[in-house]
Amino acid sequence: MDEKFQLIHLVVTKYKLKNKIRYLCKLAGASRSGYYYYFSVASQERRVKQEKQDELVKEIILKAFRYRRRHKGARQIKMTLAGQFNTVYNLKRIRRIMKKYKIICPIRQANPYRRMAKATKEHRTMPNLLKRQFKQNIPGKVLLTDITYLFYGKGKKAYLSTVKDGSTNEILAYQVSDRITLDIATDTLFKLKNNRQVPFAEGAFIHSDQGFHYTNPNFQKLVKKCGLGQSMSRRGNCWDNALQESFFGHFKDEAAIKPCETLEQLKKEIKSYMIYYNHFRYQWNLKKMTPVQYRNHLLHNI
Repeated sequence: MDEKFQLIHLVVTKYKLKNKIRYLCKLAGASRSGYYYYFSVASQERRVKQEKQDELVKEIILKAFRYRRRHKGARQIKMTLAGQFNTVYNLKRIRRIMKKYKIICPIRQANPYRRMAKATKEHRTMPNLLKRQFKQNIPGKVLLTDITYLFYGKGKKAYLSTVKDGSTNEILAYQVSDRITLDIATDTLFKLKNNRQVPFAEGAFIHSDQGFHYTNPNFQKLVKKCGLGQSMSRRGNCWDNALQESFFGHFKDEAAIKPCETLEQLKKEIKSYMIYYNHFRYQWNLKKMTPVQYRNHLLHNI
């Protein structure tokens, strides 16, 4: 409505049509009394006061938006404000301020590399034990793994392998490499086994797509040595591992990957992001907790 009043005022002033205000208001679908009030002293003072309040709120929101040097969307800002700054704003207010001051959150892009490679005939696939039951509220039971491409520097490419806890969204192990050999998957599995923070629950299994690494006999032997079961998504069905894909989407939006010039810089940035993600990135569907907080919450209530 403010824009309509301003437009009417511009037309009235430019073309000296003060006697046409009633007609212009009707044409714009605005009330004449509202038009006169908008330009009254009381209304202008109210807008000045509102502008000052918005400026203060903007600065507080920017603190959460830039917290830990990771840009965030409205929900993340709301949870970070509550969790780190003891400040509660509703989502409507946060979104209004973000829109007003053009505070742009990362926009997730579709991942063109959902599937790594098709399983070959000599490799063996496994049944889908998960059946999209990601949230079983038992840390260390549903373990999701996948590999994604990372483009950084000037045309350089690396690969990131992760294992994510389906119940808590916590990243339990990861491996970065400039090669996509079997080692990237097995090294991730070794790191998972050595993670003492989250022991495997009874009936724990690792779930993946039907990529080359996971159908490889050597990988499958290592899974058994770790005392884990193995599950795989149905062929061509990315939704069966959607939670892992979701993490990669957020990671690529929020981590500063492209500015890295060397593999070492890339590894440093990824390490920094993993700490942020597990310990400081609040998540709406985890009761507004971080993955580590939610893991401890679940363990306390078992």
